[in-house]
This record gives sequence, structure tokens and C-alpha cells, in this order.
Amino acid sequence: MAAEPTAGERFRQNASGIAATLITGLWLGLLVSGVGGNLWLAVMLFGYVAVVPIISMLFDEEESEVDLEEDEKRAELNEETDATDALETLRDRYARGELTDDQFERKLEYLLETESLEDLEDRVSERDSRLRSRDRSLERE
Repeated sequence: MAAEPTAGERFRQNASGIAATLITGLWLGLLVSGVGGNLWLAVMLFGYVAVVPIISMLFDEEESEVDLEEDEKRAELNEETDATDALETLRDRYARGELTDDQFERKLEYLLETESLEDLEDRVSERDSRLRSRDRSLERE
């Protein structure tokens, strides 16, 4: 079970957001109160152009490389699963007679257009290996 983050850890995780909120409150307060004429504009610009990025750099709020790699792997897996699921669903609907030949062909064409060339090559090689396996099974019988 993960431990609750301390106040210091939460501050470090949200430092840029905290700084942006404080700067927004400050320049809005100056704008509404009318103090200093256009001082609110200087506070806003300086705060968002200098203070917030510096806070972000100081507290290193960017994701670690390990987290980015894990996110990329998850995204690739989801894309592969989604493409496979979509194709299987389309085939099932066609097999059940829910789609006409024309509808099936249009939807299949759309799916193939949205996939990458690499995905298509993988699918073709998988299909070929399945056909070879089936042919060998038939030859044995």
C-alpha cells in the first residue's frame, strides 16, 4: 500500500501550479484594486514568462525517462489491442450479417487507412503463418 505524500512532497509535485495560482491572484488583485495603474500587467507577464518556468525547472516537474518509456509502451499496447479489437468486431458483424458487402469493405478500408504500414505488415505475416499452419494440418489429415 502506498504511503500518503507529505505536504512537502505535494508542494514539490505542484510547485508550478501553486506559483501560477499565486501570480494570477496577485495580478487580478492589482487589476481590480487599480493600484499602480498597469502594474498588474507587469506582474502577469513577469510571473508567467519568468517565475513559473523557473519554478518548474527548480522542482524538475518533468516526467522521468522511465515514466515516459512506460507510457509509450502502454500506448503502443493499447493501439495494437484497439486495432485488433476493431478488426475482429468488424469481421464478427459481417459474419452475423449485420453489414452488407459494401459496408464491410468501406469500414475495412477505413480501418486499414488509419493503421500504420507496420501494423498491416504484422497482420499479413500473422495471417500467412496461420494459413500455412492450417495447410499443414490439412495435409496431415
